[in-house]
Amino acid sequence: MPLGQQDTPFRLAVLISGGGTTLINFLEQIGAGRLEVEIPVVIASRDCKGVERARAAGLRCEVIRPRDFVSIDRYSAAVFAVIREVGADLVTLAGFLSRLAIPDDFEERVINIHPALIPSFCGKGMYGHHVHEAVLDRGCKLSGCTVHFADNEYDHGPIILQKAVPVFSDDTPDTLAARVFEAECEAYPEAIRLIAQGRVRVRDGRVHVAPGKD
Repeated sequence: MPLGQQDTPFRLAVLISGGGTTLINFLEQIGAGRLEVEIPVVIASRDCKGVERARAAGLRCEVIRPRDFVSIDRYSAAVFAVIREVGADLVTLAGFLSRLAIPDDFEERVINIHPALIPSFCGKGMYGHHVHEAVLDRGCKLSGCTVHFADNEYDHGPIILQKAVPVFSDDTPDTLAARVFEAECEAYPEAIRLIAQGRVRVRDGRVHVAPGKD
């Protein structure tokens, strides 16, 4: 059954590695009634501030560390075992910095947000402030964020949506990061809503979004 067409509430697994700011954004969106999903589990790749925030919000949070496994495949199997256990419909990478091998049954069921306009400034090593520093070094006039389906390559997979922001001449990596994060706070929930509504399809490597109902 295509995502978003089930009768039960849409269930989101959230994977983190840091402060959990994207998770907090999801929770705020849920609390405001703008995102109709449940979060049955948060999985962290290490002990971090996001673990405290998840547990403080009353969410189940599992810390599964890559260093405790002999390979990416075994680590990934442990992560997806928990995701299957809770019956998650969609997996969101929310500042998750560990490599995952996505199994066949989760193809087009894992999404990521990248703090640049893919295909620019993406790939291995391009995360966090590294991205914003590169954008400024290149003298770009626009940056932004990209929500995409994740596959087994870095920052690859069909693009769901993008939001652009201006880059100003006096920007620092911190000021640009803050502006991009504001765009992320809109773009990520929007992409989740589209998927939960059953409006997203992938054909020939491209995402097609069906019109919403008036």
